[in-house]
Amino acid sequence: MKIIKTKIKDLLIIKQKNNSDSRGNLRETFNKKVLKKKFVFEYCTTSKANTLRGFHFQYKYQQAKYVNVVKGKILDCVIDLRKNSKTFGKVFKIILSDKNCLGLYIPEGFAHAYFSYEKINIIYYKLSNFYKPKFESGLNVMDKNLKIKWPVKKIKISKKDRKLPSLKIFSKTYKFL
Repeated sequence: MKIIKTKIKDLLIIKQKNNSDSRGNLRETFNKKVLKKKFVFEYCTTSKANTLRGFHFQYKYQQAKYVNVVKGKILDCVIDLRKNSKTFGKVFKIILSDKNCLGLYIPEGFAHAYFSYEKINIIYYKLSNFYKPKFESGLNVMDKNLKIKWPVKKIKISKKDRKLPSLKIFSKTYKFL
């Protein structure tokens, strides 16, 4: 495993080692000697093609996330919402897939979303804090001010995510995370 720094402080790309042969592959997705972070909770999601999830965060009991794609391909996006951050409001995008063997470590204070490309996408998360739905919120992925060009026009998105506020409203309500 190799850690690659991004232009956003503490946001890390993790290049994972993938061993392949005629039987399949074996991929090291996490090694605490390399990514020295504490995780207390993990889950796995599946998403169909052209599904867009997010932007999600917990405003209390914030979570750092380590995201991996076990099967498929996603466009993973984060927005820096940290107080006093030089990159507040900046968007970072990266393709994560079972083929490129990249993971993304997202520190606390970020909103997270992803778009699924493949028919079946399996995304595996490690988190630094437990899920607390009472403190969950997010940003609207279709907020035009974010200037994110999603891969397709016809996107599957939940009613809950469609109702999330814009970054401008977030900045008035919460100011930052």
